[in-house]
Amino acid sequence: MHRQVDDRPRGWRLARLESGERMPFSYYSRLSSREKAIYRRSDEVTTLALPDPEALRPVVDEVRQALASDQRRAVEAAAERLVLGIVEPLGLPSLSVSVLAVRPSSSWGELHGLYTRGRRGSARIELWMRTARHHRAVAFRTFLRTLLHEVGHHVDYEHLRLGESFHTEGFFRRESSLFKQLVPAPADPTKAQLPLPPESRPGGRK
Repeated sequence: MHRQVDDRPRGWRLARLESGERMPFSYYSRLSSREKAIYRRSDEVTTLALPDPEALRPVVDEVRQALASDQRRAVEAAAERLVLGIVEPLGLPSLSVSVLAVRPSSSWGELHGLYTRGRRGSARIELWMRTARHHRAVAFRTFLRTLLHEVGHHVDYEHLRLGESFHTEGFFRRESSLFKQLVPAPADPTKAQLPLPPESRPGGRK
């Protein structure tokens, strides 16, 4: 069982040794030798390429629109379509997706998402679409990142065959890799290439 409560260590993007090697998160020292080996394997993989991310972007928009409508069943249906659209082209077993209403909360914070595996390998993602404090629909990008985070645990077990799914820097980078493929950054108009002056064009003045 893996729960997401926004537990990324503060400054995780800057976790580096002077040699340039990534520095393990603090809980690494408490792991067994077997678990440390799995952690290192996870940390080495920083991207996950989707076969056809463009085909999934309309489904991403369905998730966005469903959240905006604040309709739980519509959010759940769109989220499940997106998850299946990610895992099936990768040849991974399918999994069920449930979207619930208000996030559970306690002294540790709010529960954003949960990934669980059954004894026979069946897997399930649970997500919450409203904040605990104000019961408002969560922001689209937050919801999508939570969804991809839980998919990342499924990938660890079924695609990378890690045996365990740890929150490593590699794990978070794989999550970001998925997000960037599904929600590409808009083009920056300030970086648009200006036409070359005549003297700089091939065959132009010198």
